[in-house]
Amino acid sequence: MIEKEIVSPVHSWNLSPAEAVALQRELRAQLILNDQLGIVRRVAGLDVGFEADGTIARAAVAVLRYPELEVLETAIARRPTEFPYIPGLLSFRELPAVLAALKQLREPPDLLLCDGQGIAHPRRFGIASHLGLLVDIPSIGVAKTRLCGTHDALPDQRGAWTPLRVSNEIIGAALRTRPGVKPLYISPGHRISLETAIACVMACCTRYRLPETTRHAHRLASEPL
Repeated sequence: MIEKEIVSPVHSWNLSPAEAVALQRELRAQLILNDQLGIVRRVAGLDVGFEADGTIARAAVAVLRYPELEVLETAIARRPTEFPYIPGLLSFRELPAVLAALKQLREPPDLLLCDGQGIAHPRRFGIASHLGLLVDIPSIGVAKTRLCGTHDALPDQRGAWTPLRVSNEIIGAALRTRPGVKPLYISPGHRISLETAIACVMACCTRYRLPETTRHAHRLASEPL
């Protein structure tokens, strides 16, 4: 299993929404948005579902061999949901369970693909950034919907992408992973550049809109067991 201290939170989770916003702004300065990753052999997808009318968070991690995309190991953890649902603050609702799931792995992943935002976030600190910083593992936000920013029209071909911007700042990309389907919104989380993040996501996509990492983690987090 991963050593406990590697994935121990460095702050309290017992925060008010205002305190959570302030913490996001404080931690944002610690993000590294260039490539500081070694050879990627184990890529993890992470997703969170909810049980018992939203009172229990079920976090799932699926670790795949990269680039072959064979499943190596999986883990599931459940934790009481203690933070309210507030857009832009989902990491405070979901990460306690995610960290518990990561602790169950035999070996740490080399790269994290999170179902959510990296820096494509109003305060440039979505769940992928928050998690990547806490565990010090390169991380990518792979979101199905756009939280903020605008982008130009996207060609309808696999691998096409266009920058996602707020004013003149590039915060991510709209990426077409499959012709004829809606784009994904990709943004760096921590220790990775946008261009490398896009390349890694495309390498994890086969014939579906979502990368294989996300598909495996979503099934574990959301389907009946």
